[in-house]
Amino acid sequence: MKKILFLLIFHLFAFNCKSQIIYESENNIKAIGKSVDYFIDSENTRSFNEIKNNPGLFKRSKLDVPNFGLVKQATVWLRFSVINKSSNDVLVLELSQPMLNEVKFYSPDSLGYSFNVSGEDYPFRNRLMKDHNFLYELRPSKDTFTNYYMAIRSSKQMMLPVFIGSKNGIINKNLGRNLLFGIFFGIIFVMFFYNLFLYFTVRDSIYLFYVLYILVVGVTQTTIEGFSFEFLWPNNNYLAPKAFFLFTALVNITGLEFVRQFLHTRRFIPKLDKFSLLIYVVYLTTIILTFAGQYYFIYPILQNFAGIVCLYMLFISIVIALKDYRPAKFFVIAWIPLILGIIIYVLKDVGVLPYNVFTNYSITIGSSLEVILLSFALADKINIFRKEKEVSQAQALDALKENERIVKEQNVILEGKVNERTFELKLSNDGLNKAMTELKDAQSQLVESEKMASLGQLTAGIAHEINNPINFVTSNVKPLNRDVMLLLDAMEVIENLAVEKIDEAEKKRKIEEYKNEIDFDYLKMEIGQLLSGIGEGATRTADIVKGLRIFSRLDEDALKKADINEGLDSTLVITNNLLNNVIRLEKKYSNLPLIECYPGKLNQVFLNIISNAVYAIRKKFGSNQGGVLSIATSFDENYLYVKIGDNGTGMDEKTKKRLFEPFFTTKEVGEGTGLGLSIAYNTINKHNGQMMVNSELGVGTEFIIRLPLVQK
Repeated sequence: MKKILFLLIFHLFAFNCKSQIIYESENNIKAIGKSVDYFIDSENTRSFNEIKNNPGLFKRSKLDVPNFGLVKQATVWLRFSVINKSSNDVLVLELSQPMLNEVKFYSPDSLGYSFNVSGEDYPFRNRLMKDHNFLYELRPSKDTFTNYYMAIRSSKQMMLPVFIGSKNGIINKNLGRNLLFGIFFGIIFVMFFYNLFLYFTVRDSIYLFYVLYILVVGVTQTTIEGFSFEFLWPNNNYLAPKAFFLFTALVNITGLEFVRQFLHTRRFIPKLDKFSLLIYVVYLTTIILTFAGQYYFIYPILQNFAGIVCLYMLFISIVIALKDYRPAKFFVIAWIPLILGIIIYVLKDVGVLPYNVFTNYSITIGSSLEVILLSFALADKINIFRKEKEVSQAQALDALKENERIVKEQNVILEGKVNERTFELKLSNDGLNKAMTELKDAQSQLVESEKMASLGQLTAGIAHEINNPINFVTSNVKPLNRDVMLLLDAMEVIENLAVEKIDEAEKKRKIEEYKNEIDFDYLKMEIGQLLSGIGEGATRTADIVKGLRIFSRLDEDALKKADINEGLDSTLVITNNLLNNVIRLEKKYSNLPLIECYPGKLNQVFLNIISNAVYAIRKKFGSNQGGVLSIATSFDENYLYVKIGDNGTGMDEKTKKRLFEPFFTTKEVGEGTGLGLSIAYNTINKHNGQMMVNSELGVGTEFIIRLPLVQK
């Protein structure tokens, strides 16, 4: 009897105490908003033991979905009691609000209470049940009420839908919710690639703006529903709390920019378009403040400004639509579902509308309809392009017909004039051909004249170069002849002694006396020196002849593989007398590959440049020491380089500009024809090369010749 009375009193108390939850159904899902007690710790100073031991702190929630708004830097404590009258041993508590910074769930155990902490400020792996919402297993007693506590912090709107149900019931509920979001994501996915395909087909930048907008819309909704934290950055606790603020700002920026491009606001409404710049400044400021951690300041701006931006976009689209711009009409139709979705969502946040699946997903539904309808509007833009193209083609066809008529009329007039002009041109052409022939003959004569002038200038020097070693040989012949005659006399004396009938010792004594008489040791040394001198003179003469043979290939017209270093040396051989042991020669040759060229013509180029360099040095230094002629060669993958420099008089800019003009010269009358560098320049061009000049008046000049390794 006492037991029955106790149970009656217990159930009567449970009936009157709404914070106590009796779960009886097997698979029912129960919203427990009105069965939850709450306490707002505005100072964040209360410990769990203080909260647990002071039940008088709590107030009863009066809403099915408790809505605390934006609770700045405070902790909201929830308390509820559960008794399990169902056959399920394990129940599941769902806090269906993924965007919370921190959730501490306290459940009783054998030692008192243990807690789990998770949220955007912690890695996703901290969650006991891996879901983008907060799920916790409950094991309440079947005989007595079990108390549970939650401590919640958030930098955003704190609307807390709390449900209790069986594990299968919660899973099935979430499958339906995930299916709804999957449909939305599928729409975003299809529209993204559809419009990206249109961009690559049409090449209109408006499609690219729209693709970017769709992408940001998809990521923003994914973030709001908690899927981004679950799948994209589960361990990034720096980005997770900021993602909502960043992508909310970005979705408005990209959406507004798309609208401006799509509706051509700068053309239709230039004054209203300037308001967009203010919106950009606001959202860029929120992005900066997001990274500064000013969440409680940013959230009201984003919440209130979203409606302003939507109404602004709707207003400008209506204004432009009234100007009979067809895309604006489509935009108005597409924008209305999103605006209604935003209005419903905001009214749900402020408590005007109840929390349910429709109000919670109103923005998602509105975004889906907006994306689809805007894609239709962009597809209609292709029809506009087609009509514009047809009109343009028709206009072009009319213009072509008119041009054809004019051309026919003009052809009749021109035909007569052409016949008259043809006769005149024939007479003129005959005269030009005759003049061209005469000019070519004159040019050939001038080139040959320059060649002969160059060779004539060097004849005396070459003769001097050859005469030196020849004189060396002839001057050694007479002494060598005398020494050879002495040797022959010595042979005769030795032969006479050999037949005399005297002993060997006497023969040796007389031979030694005769050797001393003719100074035989000196005779041997002198003969060796004379022969060495004759050999050196012969070798020098051979080198000069070889250099002349290499250099003299002036008239070869076939491309050959040639060694540029060898060509330079042959040129130096025949210009050696110009240096006259007064001008110092500095050579820095690289180990060059053979290149395709006209070697004789290049030798003439080197000759002309070296002759000019010597002239400039002598003009500056006279017969004194100090002049330097430098020659360097190098190459890379494609080109060979020859640098010929001097420290002579140098040139000013005026002279450099006219350097390669035919008949231009700075030499005195009779010293040059003015064709040397002109011929050199044309020769390098014939080799598909380049000749460059660096010069400074009073300092010196450097010619740089670049030649391709292979002639194409």
